[in-house]
Amino acid sequence: MSRHATNAELGQGRGVIEHYREYLPVSDSTPVISLGEGDTPLVHCPQLSTRVGHGCDVFVKNEGVNPTGSFKDRGMTVAVSNALGRGASALVCASTGNTSASAAAYAARAGISCAVILPAGKIASGKLLQAFVYGAKIVAIKGNFDDALRIVRELGERDAFAIVNSINPDRIAGQKTAAFEIVDSMGDAPDFHLLPVGNAGNITAYWAGYREYHARQKSTKLPAMIGFQAAGAAAIFYNRMIERPETVASAIRIGNPASWKQARAAIDESHGAIDIVSDEELGAAQTWLARHEGIFVEPASAASIAGLFKCCDSNEAACSFKKIPEGSRIVCTVTGHGLKDPNMIQKQMEELRPVAPIVSDIRRVLGL
Repeated sequence: MSRHATNAELGQGRGVIEHYREYLPVSDSTPVISLGEGDTPLVHCPQLSTRVGHGCDVFVKNEGVNPTGSFKDRGMTVAVSNALGRGASALVCASTGNTSASAAAYAARAGISCAVILPAGKIASGKLLQAFVYGAKIVAIKGNFDDALRIVRELGERDAFAIVNSINPDRIAGQKTAAFEIVDSMGDAPDFHLLPVGNAGNITAYWAGYREYHARQKSTKLPAMIGFQAAGAAAIFYNRMIERPETVASAIRIGNPASWKQARAAIDESHGAIDIVSDEELGAAQTWLARHEGIFVEPASAASIAGLFKCCDSNEAACSFKKIPEGSRIVCTVTGHGLKDPNMIQKQMEELRPVAPIVSDIRRVLGL
């Protein structure tokens, strides 16, 4: 093998376009902009499975190991590849964080510029840092995400920007590949799929992926799609726009989801449900998942785990697992890595006070 071997020659980092090209809106002439996204682990979680009981198996689809640390990369590779193929010289997006990081990285990879419009003071520092280091032009506005998306729509109409938010259908097309991977790994679709809901593009994409694979007889069934919104930003659950959405989970702090209608269709068609979880439940689930299954996720990602616990324990759950069919298989998507938004965890840490480098002192601190 040549020391100058490409990724293709190495058989590594193919990316979702090369892996699922026949299912995506690309052609042989599309310039593929990839960072080796996709192929994320589907992790069997024994302690989550025990928590559900009834002989069920719970799996976590860990999207936090994508190149920029979130699921956004799946859709971004398709959106940016097609934008470049159409001659775009600049990207633009509104963001609560993960989209900006992903768009900026793929723009850098493509050699074009990227503009990010975001709500001032409402984005996790880790994500803002990513957008900055990848070279994006960042504009903070005095408003929320919905205001930012309105501005992006206007910029896309007037100027030579390619919009790479999930209102771009290429984003949804790329994100549906996560459903393909799950079916490919499990040999069939799960019975239930739980995931966070913010702008609602991801639940829309997963359902599209499951339906497409089922139509092509790659699976024998379709899962019930169960989405979870933060209680302070739950427009779909309450069936009304939230003027001032508030939650510690910045990635899903959205009051007027762009894919609201499509998400509602996914929930209804799959005989699923939409539910809410509190910020306290998000924090508890984030810590529980890290300490019991070794998976560290950002607060918004923990919505699927907090939702799973609610399905198991609460009489108020929109979908109860107390009488779940024996042997059901459940997938929970976690969308972003915990290091993107570690503030909640940092606040829980006690100050580390150095001790003398003596075994007896170390044993005392360890309680031995």
